[in-house]
Amino acid sequence: MRQLTATLVVLGLSIPLGQVPAQAEPDPPASGVVTVAPSAGAPEAPNPLQQWIDEHVPAPMKMVPRAARPLAAPGDLPPELTEFWKAVQSPPTGDPLFDAWPADLERYAPGEILDSRDVTDSARPTMLLLNLTGISRATLLKFRTTNSAGEPSIGTATLVLPPKEWTGPGPQPVLVNAPATNSLNKRCTPGYVLAHGMEVPTGNDFTPSPTTWALEHGYALIIPDHEGPLMAYSEPTVAGHNVLDSIRAVREFAPDRFGNSRFASTGYSGGAIASNAAAMLVSDYAPELLPYFAGASFGGLVNDYRRFAHTFDGSYISAFLLSTVLALGREHPEILGLMNHAAQWLATSPIKDNCSGSFGALGIAPIPVDIMAKVDKSLDSAAAESVFRQLSMQDRKSGVPLFIYHGVHDPWVPVSEAEELWRAQCELGVAATKNIVGGEHLAAYVSSYGATMDWLDQRLRGVPTSGNCAAPTGGR
Repeated sequence: MRQLTATLVVLGLSIPLGQVPAQAEPDPPASGVVTVAPSAGAPEAPNPLQQWIDEHVPAPMKMVPRAARPLAAPGDLPPELTEFWKAVQSPPTGDPLFDAWPADLERYAPGEILDSRDVTDSARPTMLLLNLTGISRATLLKFRTTNSAGEPSIGTATLVLPPKEWTGPGPQPVLVNAPATNSLNKRCTPGYVLAHGMEVPTGNDFTPSPTTWALEHGYALIIPDHEGPLMAYSEPTVAGHNVLDSIRAVREFAPDRFGNSRFASTGYSGGAIASNAAAMLVSDYAPELLPYFAGASFGGLVNDYRRFAHTFDGSYISAFLLSTVLALGREHPEILGLMNHAAQWLATSPIKDNCSGSFGALGIAPIPVDIMAKVDKSLDSAAAESVFRQLSMQDRKSGVPLFIYHGVHDPWVPVSEAEELWRAQCELGVAATKNIVGGEHLAAYVSSYGATMDWLDQRLRGVPTSGNCAAPTGGR
């Protein structure tokens, strides 16, 4: 009876969340208790509460549906962790362009196109509804990219053309807008929404929108699905690779039109992760793009994952933090090995299909990470420390000019993180511009919008920049 009660309590936590009906695969996994082993070699042990949870909450008996990934799970995972890894993936969308992985993916170069589809008919009303703008054409591109472990992966992005032909000097410039998708469900990506319409409540952009601005200025637009095929929200390497490979794909798709175009990227909050990572990774991952990648702007960026996790553990945004942990576990399975039975129930529940509209629905019930872990002080564990190191972009140098903006009263990310990033990039010789504005996290986006778009406009038109590295702290 105590086991049943404890299980119902855990499952009850998922009821308030926006649920999305899952699509089962033809070959559901076999039933059986799934016991997840801790990370190999980890010396950490559970505390008494964690022991009580695993003794009184049984492991999930059946984890369905499985992932739509025909490739094998990471090869170094034990069988029981492999099953759990598959069970926490977002289920198939039903659209092969998003679901299918070529068997010979390794023979394709990063950015090489695997498939494409004209989605103008579905994207036109969606763009009009969400962005109040017209378009002439929208093409969904599927391409090869690279995951966080350096393995071949798939990526998708939508190339959108403005309603009027480009009449400016030189090749048509292209803005890469990385929206704050902040979702665990593949049907919440910009690409799926533009190809199929809004099937689930989701928000994929801020208002005023860089998408609207780009199309009104006659620029072409790339909207990447930067969380990758596993919907690994906040994984910077995945996001950066997807942005860079979307640029490669567009240049391959229309070489006469975009082969010599200037590209610039932008993103705020969740999207800032992608824009920043693209700038930090381009020199090593896609050096051939350096002559064409004119700059990256971003704001509200979490630059220190370790600080963020420790600051908000068990706070009013604990659900956001826990959802992020789940998303990262898809790309870094060692995280899954730290989850106890309660976490396994939640990770395989409809929570794993959340869209941005319900991403933080459990915030009213602050839940410390250790309640969901099987080792004491899990955020200080060897596995957590390893993941924090892999996620960090702090020691990298941007390959392109930067525009870094932030709200001075941001309650989530202290303005000092933006200051430190700007200062570090200046010391490395990057043409970095800092724009500290009034307001909290959302208001800061609006406060900086005009300056951000002006900076992007200059980069796309080829105006050189030296940044404002000599500016006093706190000013632009």
